Amino acid sequence: MRAIWSGAVTFGLVNVPVKLYSATESHDVPLHQVHDADGGRIKYERRCAKDGEVVPYEHIARAYDDGTHVVMLSDDDLKKLPAERNREIEVVEFVPSDQVDPIRFEKCYFLEPSDKSAKAYTLLRRTLESTDRTAIVQFALRQRTRLGALRVHGDALVLQALLWDDEVREASFPALESEAKVTDKELKLAQVVVESLEGDFDASAYVDEYQAELRQLIDAKLEKGDAVASFQADDEDKDSGGEVLDLMEALRRSVAKKRGGSASAADDAEDAEDAKPKATRRKTSTSKASTRAKSAPKDDKAPARRRKTS
Repeated sequence: MRAIWSGAVTFGLVNVPVKLYSATESHDVPLHQVHDADGGRIKYERRCAKDGEVVPYEHIARAYDDGTHVVMLSDDDLKKLPAERNREIEVVEFVPSDQVDPIRFEKCYFLEPSDKSAKAYTLLRRTLESTDRTAIVQFALRQRTRLGALRVHGDALVLQALLWDDEVREASFPALESEAKVTDKELKLAQVVVESLEGDFDASAYVDEYQAELRQLIDAKLEKGDAVASFQADDEDKDSGGEVLDLMEALRRSVAKKRGGSASAADDAEDAEDAKPKATRRKTSTSKASTRAKSAPKDDKAPARRRKTS
């Protein structure tokens, strides 16, 4: 990995020099626009909308347009802003971890300590672990002042960029203005569906089937010339005819399908649930993971992450 930023985490009088690395990367197969006649890459010219001239890169500036005036900003203008020169990740408060809503999460970064800051780095990590707190920080990166959450990920500290408060929209929908009535019977049956699908999340058990099949398609074209690999949709994935089910019937069928029975069997199960104390049923993700593994493409070249074995 290549560091994209270097500076220091500061909290109180403690200063922890660190380097910043992107914590994620895309596994998507890169596709480009080309000329369909000869495969040549498509290039775009930077052309001025006023005079029609092609503009060299060194003469391209950034600007703000309010609809009436254009205010041009040079690199020197932006470098004069105090936040741009700030090389600190400043801890402003420590909050309970469950108070940070994931809807605010943006890009994630790993923090690497320097040789001299390893002890202070470990101290901060262990403090966050023992107190179940997340550090809310402010920092500047790529000409933007940012809000972030500093949290623990394994043995490392992770900086999670956060959206500012005015960047998060409200979920305002007419259908939510008055809450729909749900009966106790519907709620209990829905809980049975949830219990039948319980498991422990394992990200490695899931495969990006689109990217895997895209790689297979590309490999087939490379091997066979202009032949196109045919990926027929399974009959099970096709629309069954547009049958409309009411909520209770859909829940019954979900339970019956999971248990390998019928909707009437789900009714019996529901009555049994009402007649005796509910026992917590846990399912492991083993069977589901194996099912997903079987449905995954078998091409070794597919850029998909599969379950790791130890």
